[in-house]
Amino acid sequence: MSHAFKFGSFDYFCEHAALVVCPLLGSSQGTMPTCYSRNVQLGSQIIFQPATCFVHIAALGMTAIMLFHVRSKYTAVGRKEIVTFFYMYMFVELLAIFLDSAIIPTAHAVYPWFTAVYAGSIAALYWCILVNGFVGFQLYEDGTPLSLWLLRLSSLVVWGICFFIAIATFKGYASFKYTNPVGLFVTYLVFPAVCAVVYFVSQFLLVVRTLDDRWVIGDLVFMAGFFVCGVVLLFAVSVTICDKVNHYVDGVFFFSVAMLLTVMMIYKYWDSITKEDLEFSVGSKAAVWEVKDPLMAGGSEYYPEDDAQSSYRGAGGSLVGGMGGNNYYGNYPAQNYGQQQYNQSGGGGGGYSGGVGQYNGNQYPAGHY
Repeated sequence: MSHAFKFGSFDYFCEHAALVVCPLLGSSQGTMPTCYSRNVQLGSQIIFQPATCFVHIAALGMTAIMLFHVRSKYTAVGRKEIVTFFYMYMFVELLAIFLDSAIIPTAHAVYPWFTAVYAGSIAALYWCILVNGFVGFQLYEDGTPLSLWLLRLSSLVVWGICFFIAIATFKGYASFKYTNPVGLFVTYLVFPAVCAVVYFVSQFLLVVRTLDDRWVIGDLVFMAGFFVCGVVLLFAVSVTICDKVNHYVDGVFFFSVAMLLTVMMIYKYWDSITKEDLEFSVGSKAAVWEVKDPLMAGGSEYYPEDDAQSSYRGAGGSLVGGMGGNNYYGNYPAQNYGQQQYNQSGGGGGGYSGGVGQYNGNQYPAGHY
């Protein structure tokens, strides 16, 4: 019997997708999906969702690579905050390997506790990316203890609240019931969706109002597109996909791939809007700065007395065409420049015009230099 969508009920979602919370909701036996991917047996262990497990493992590897690149941008804005998000994503993916594959059996006594930790981690992950979205607005200085501990403590509080709601729903504590999981519905499905929408809108406003580069909007569009496609593939067409491919994969596989691509676009977007200040960056290799041009180096040996002043009105000679004043004016001593008289006749003086210039009685034809 197919169930229609109803707010506060997991029946519709659990019929279309093999969520990790479904074996603990609806009834004492849980709610089974209409179609799910086939399992494989490795020795005495049965592995569910084998293709999805490979995606989770690939996600761990890709996140490690992204972490390496993020940590190498020492002075980028929000570096420590986004690192926290990637660490939390790796933790969620690690838990998903054990829960999706049923390495921890659904009938085991610890399965509800691990599932509650997973449900709380999902909510904390979305909260973390939401807080990261406001770092770019510079409401407070990023990378400071205030920024980091505000992110960590608030994420921990969100995790604690959602963890309690989940385990209370599974175990029937404090008036929570697995037959009516409204609280878990809000924390597991509604809250992450709200965080994702707020994050996207805030980043779109940030780009439009503060950045000149509009190409970054493309990263946001791809990010939102992957996320929406993943949700649609999981809850709308999972059964159709599962039937068409003979139960080899289902919507959970494509949802996991889409979430990995979404996280990769979050990294791409963050990398696009942050620029490292190379003046204060610290690399693994020491940079050797060597002055090749003597004009850029200090020291009196590169600044003779006659080159330190302008030649205007009989002062010391300046650098003309790469030549020192002494070379240009015939190696006359710098101390005599103050008494030198320049009389010009003809079309001009000094040698660049068409006349003849006189220097202390000596005549130089035009074009001499």
